[in-house]
Amino acid sequence: MNLKRAKELLSLYIYADLAAFLWGMPGVGKSSLIKQLAKEQGVNVIDFRCSTRDPVALMGIPSVEGETAKWKVPDEFPQVERDGERGFLFLDELNVAAPSMQAAAFGLVLDRKVGEYTMPPGWRIIAAGNRQSDKAAAQRMPSALANRFAHIDIDPDVDTTVQHFIDIDVDPLLLAFLRFRPALLHNMEGAADLRAFPTPRAWESVAKVIKAPEALRSEAVRGIVGDGAAAEFEGFIRVYQQLPSLDLVLANPNSAPVPSEPAAKYAMASGLARKVDAKSFENGMIYAQRIQGREFEIMFTVDAVRRDNKLSHTQVFTDWAVRNQDVTFN
Repeated sequence: MNLKRAKELLSLYIYADLAAFLWGMPGVGKSSLIKQLAKEQGVNVIDFRCSTRDPVALMGIPSVEGETAKWKVPDEFPQVERDGERGFLFLDELNVAAPSMQAAAFGLVLDRKVGEYTMPPGWRIIAAGNRQSDKAAAQRMPSALANRFAHIDIDPDVDTTVQHFIDIDVDPLLLAFLRFRPALLHNMEGAADLRAFPTPRAWESVAKVIKAPEALRSEAVRGIVGDGAAAEFEGFIRVYQQLPSLDLVLANPNSAPVPSEPAAKYAMASGLARKVDAKSFENGMIYAQRIQGREFEIMFTVDAVRRDNKLSHTQVFTDWAVRNQDVTFN
């Protein structure tokens, strides 16, 4: 399922006090999803990286008190006084951990106890990892541990990734490229022999270097998503640079030139969606309707309203919604 659906299901499991395990390919957005949900709920996240620990780090170190030994658990575990009454204990890369470490997690996941420690009642356990089929060093999870989780499989999805990028104000040029080449959103073909390959996480990193000088930008992007994806993105940028300015388009929506190349159409629709405000929304819509292909008008409108929900209260949007009643907007 996509990230939006996974978030809804994870929220349900959290409400029901069920430990949940997120499965997905590297870079698909599992960790980001948990952090986003924690931010929305106003709670803390404690990241306990199981792959870098051993069972002693989970069970605690024994200390002798009189005639008995007590286990001193890790200080990172949730403490109400320090971390709040509610939050998420995130067991990342759990199925990359050694089998002995996974076995040590049995009691923590099922009973919320380990050694002398008991998790606060308002805290929830969420784990994440890659599937063995993802070729990311994942190991088979013991069935006894797997049965203690509710499982959510996440697949890369352009629409939910673009929505996330809109929320964090990523350059519209990148959004347009991913719409144009959705197959490059996540591509692990040959990843076992590559150091850099495209994933949603990698493209988010690309957004941080997209404004670099051309010669340096090309190398920077290549180092993040690999040669093939970087070459296609650079070609897309060059197409975009030949387009009329967005200000010109919004000032003269009826006469501004309309591109014929698919890549340029995606670039224009995405750029206008980021540019328009309540005053220029109508002109942006006029131009978007001139772009051959109804999907570009839909893309422009949906992305613009997702960025600025106030646009949904305009007459322009109302008229669009009447014309496009078959379009599901969420």
